[in-house]
Amino acid sequence: MATTYDFPSDLLAGQEELHQVRSELSALLKRLPWSVEPLDGFSDTGGWRKVERPASPGWTADEQAEVEKLRQREHELAVFVSTHRFWSEIETEKRVDARTRLKHAHEA
Repeated sequence: MATTYDFPSDLLAGQEELHQVRSELSALLKRLPWSVEPLDGFSDTGGWRKVERPASPGWTADEQAEVEKLRQREHELAVFVSTHRFWSEIETEKRVDARTRLKHAHEA
């Protein structure tokens, strides 16, 4: 039988927000131009795979600020979740299993 864990509500909330922030950041980065700075496009067909990029207008100051804000929040949440007092209450050999279950708790 699989072990179940009684995760504290603040830890569950922190993990859920971490999922949300990472999702927002990923979606934002997919929408933004490939280069932060304005750069010309290029095509490299000489390597083992073809690489092409269109010209990049770069990111606006607002876009850079939004990425930085999300990255900072992601870092804060990752530190909060990984250093939560709950982990010291779990036997060392069960922590990986507990961490995996926390990551997927929102799916239940």
